[in-house]
Amino acid sequence: MLVIFSKLPTTLTLGLAAVLVSCEALKGPKAINSKKIDLPGAFSQAKSGQNAKISTGWIKEFRDSRMTAIVTEALAHNQGLKAAAYRLKAAREGTIIGRASRLPSVNASTSYRKTDSQDISSNENYSISLNAVWEPDLWGRLRNLDYSARANYSASIADFRGARLSLAANTAKAWCNLVTSEQQLELAKTNVASFSQALIVVERRYKANTLRSVDVQFARNNVANSKRSLSVRQLGRDNAARNLEVLLGRYPAATINSSTDLPYLSERIPIGLPSKLLERRPDLEAARARLLASAQNAEAARKNLLPNLRLTGGTSNGADTFRRALDPNFLVYSIASSLAQTVYQGGALSARARAALEQNRAVIEDYTRLALLAFREVESAIETDRSLTEQERYLRQEVKQSQLAVKRALSDISLGIDGASFLEYLEAQRRAEAAGISLIRLKNQRLQNRIDLHLALGGDYFTE
Repeated sequence: MLVIFSKLPTTLTLGLAAVLVSCEALKGPKAINSKKIDLPGAFSQAKSGQNAKISTGWIKEFRDSRMTAIVTEALAHNQGLKAAAYRLKAAREGTIIGRASRLPSVNASTSYRKTDSQDISSNENYSISLNAVWEPDLWGRLRNLDYSARANYSASIADFRGARLSLAANTAKAWCNLVTSEQQLELAKTNVASFSQALIVVERRYKANTLRSVDVQFARNNVANSKRSLSVRQLGRDNAARNLEVLLGRYPAATINSSTDLPYLSERIPIGLPSKLLERRPDLEAARARLLASAQNAEAARKNLLPNLRLTGGTSNGADTFRRALDPNFLVYSIASSLAQTVYQGGALSARARAALEQNRAVIEDYTRLALLAFREVESAIETDRSLTEQERYLRQEVKQSQLAVKRALSDISLGIDGASFLEYLEAQRRAEAAGISLIRLKNQRLQNRIDLHLALGGDYFTE
């Protein structure tokens, strides 16, 4: 049996000078793995009592069991979320790959060769070899890369949680859009009936010579316009249904049934403190994890300037029979070590280290920017909620007065009251129709903004 050794101490001695030179290269600024952001004690748009802890399970606050069921279906069947789940599993496997780089790798191989010749008898040869390679993590470079992979996986987990939250919010918003479209469709049908009834009255008054022919033309124009509007509202309803069906993983056939009642909307919700928002939002959690990963990558790039120790070992055998190939007495072993230090690469290693450090700094700025955007979303949603609430109060008065004006104008025309103007009636109808549509749209805007506020706050949609 033949054994070949290459002594490790000798290798380390030969590489000592290279180590000392490389250590000088490690001096300089280091990567940063966290970022402190100066925050106010409360959101500027918050009112008294809104600084309380945010509610969990915000879906239930809308008191709409159908919407809750729709969101549950989307979370179970949406193809985009399923794809995100598979990508998360792939990212998890990536952490295993990272840990494996810190362990020895072993390769085995076998071969068989047979030689035939007219002058020489047949010759057979069997060979078996086993090789192992291991790079001890002397400087912690592989550990840094492992930590980076784990941090990126943590970011992927946060991304998936954010995808679930976004899907829940988008599905709830799509449901509100569908209900709004149903209400607008019903209002359009009512307007067709109203304008058709008005046409009957106008034609009767025209035959009685109390209205002009132009009034009849205006009335017929209103009927045609209301029917066209009905067709538009029907198309809008079907498109809203298809959008929701796609989120649910269904075929977009526009056949989903909806309600004609919008979900309940509470007056005000607790929004918590700005400092808690940083801990709660999935996108900020993912950004923090990627910041940590960039710091670990930068450290690994710095340590790549140091020599790498590589241990190799192997055993092999060759014999004319397979049984003898397995005999330990015929095996040849070798154990070797090497300490490698790159002498010249045109500054590539140093450039990579500097690039990784700059990338770390860029990620820090990205995290700060994302945090500021998150605060802006919350502040804007709070102010928008207050503004839309005030607008709805005035719009309700507008709807009420316009409806009264329509009734009074139609009554005056029917009774033949002197001074009654059909043009006034047409204007009253136009204002009533516009106000009704605006009120439906504004209610939906309030719901959409409230859902956006919940999304901006990062709270969970179901109570766990």
